[in-house]
Amino acid sequence: MKILIIQQKMIGDVLTTSILFEALKAKHPDAELHYAINSHTYAVVEHNPFIDKFLFVTPEIEQSKIKFLGFLKQIRKENYDVVIDVYGKISSILISYYSKAKLKTTYKKKYTSLVYNQEIKRLKSPVHNSSLAIENRMRLIECLDVPFKPYKPKIYLTDSEIENAKNYLIESGIDLHKTLFMISVLGSSAIKTYPFEYMAKLLEGIVAHHPNSQILFNYIPKQKEEAQAIYDNCSIETQQHIFFNVFGKSLREFLAITSHCNALIGNEGGANNMAKALGIPTFTIFSPYLNKKNWFGEDENNSHVAVHLLDYTDYDILEAKAQPTLFYNKFKPEFIIPKLKTFITNLG
Repeated sequence: MKILIIQQKMIGDVLTTSILFEALKAKHPDAELHYAINSHTYAVVEHNPFIDKFLFVTPEIEQSKIKFLGFLKQIRKENYDVVIDVYGKISSILISYYSKAKLKTTYKKKYTSLVYNQEIKRLKSPVHNSSLAIENRMRLIECLDVPFKPYKPKIYLTDSEIENAKNYLIESGIDLHKTLFMISVLGSSAIKTYPFEYMAKLLEGIVAHHPNSQILFNYIPKQKEEAQAIYDNCSIETQQHIFFNVFGKSLREFLAITSHCNALIGNEGGANNMAKALGIPTFTIFSPYLNKKNWFGEDENNSHVAVHLLDYTDYDILEAKAQPTLFYNKFKPEFIIPKLKTFITNLG
């Protein structure tokens, strides 16, 4: 049996969907499993032992109808038996159609019955205490007799990547015998980013509670000005704990550096999902307009903590989506710091 799984675009989605490969291999060990993803997301699934082949949707393919048609012809030549479309947009629908697979499954939408013969309705509430992101994905492979199991995404680093990151941190003046925190200071957009002055207060709280802590910021070069603004909001004493210029120059370098951290703390997003996949404890701050159940399951509570404004007060999420700044400003650091201190204490 030859199976294609399609998950384009976001890094966090590509990583989460990778659980399907482990689940399928457990039930169908002889199946050949291929993964169609955008090329820039490869870093989070590189070296995954359950994936037999990658098909990359490159920027050139996305920008050229002729090159996309060539990609579709490549898909048809693979002669897939099954296509699992997790993405469900125009490009993946065309990929599914061109595959001519006998079994094609996706999430149910108004137009999906034209191409797919298995359509899955998304759950609105978890059944197995996992995140909806995991539970809904697992439902897509029930048609292949794969039972639900709370699989978690995993990232596979090489020994050399881990060792190189260790040497880089030591050369940068970091003492790996002391606690090291990676801070996800910025979300993927403004409406997913905890207010800068509030984030600075959380950092103050971390240092006050754990005076020997060392802090790294997760940001990319084009975000340096925003990260600097958070740094500037911190007291001089807290700034002395922050190694502002120590960061990964690539996504794999970031992953290797994070593997040496005691925890990742900060805005919900891809970095948090990657830290979890590395086995690193996380403390996640959700945007007030997001549904926490989508990306956080009750079965994660042993090593991971997530906070949401709805944990403290009731309101309409749609209203928060319309006025994200107003509701973020209501999410005071004083709400978060007690849980954050308990999280840090429980790290040991």
